[in-house]
Amino acid sequence: MKYLRSNKGFTLVELAIVLVIIGIILGAVLKGQELINNAKMKRAYNQYREVLAAVYTYYDKYGKYPGDDPNASTRWPSATSGDNNGLIDELTLGCTNETTESCQAWYHMRLANILTGSGAQAPSNVYGGSIGIGTLQGLPGMWIGFDNVPGDVCASLDQQYDDGDSGYGSIIGSGDYVTTPNANYTLYFRL
Repeated sequence: MKYLRSNKGFTLVELAIVLVIIGIILGAVLKGQELINNAKMKRAYNQYREVLAAVYTYYDKYGKYPGDDPNASTRWPSATSGDNNGLIDELTLGCTNETTESCQAWYHMRLANILTGSGAQAPSNVYGGSIGIGTLQGLPGMWIGFDNVPGDVCASLDQQYDDGDSGYGSIIGSGDYVTTPNANYTLYFRL
């Protein structure tokens, strides 16, 4: 009786095809992740533009900045009026229901039907942090702040829409995200 020997295993061609398929899948996953990251970055910039538009819509409607409006409590008894100094004072991140001008700005815009949401709670940004509006100590003007933003995203947004310098311009950060991109920062956009 003769035994037939069967060669079991994969040929080199079969192994090559499997490796090519794995490479294609990995490439698609990596490209998909890049698309998701780019979409989140664009969404963050659009959130800034939406807040900017909401603040100026309120200003056009009432002639004062939200939070700084001295007539807010007359218009809406549940609101706190501002000091009418032409600035939304002291940018606060993570507002819940505080009576600071920065937190009341959200409440005023909601009462004016410009924004949705409840009370003086600040909206969340696309990276899970909060958004704040107001002045920053030592810097002129007012700012819109986003906390918990990855450093590489901060650097990319700054490069795309400003000067690429984390300490100067209309986009600045709470730290040097250009040199240390592997941490999270608060990113500020000039209002």
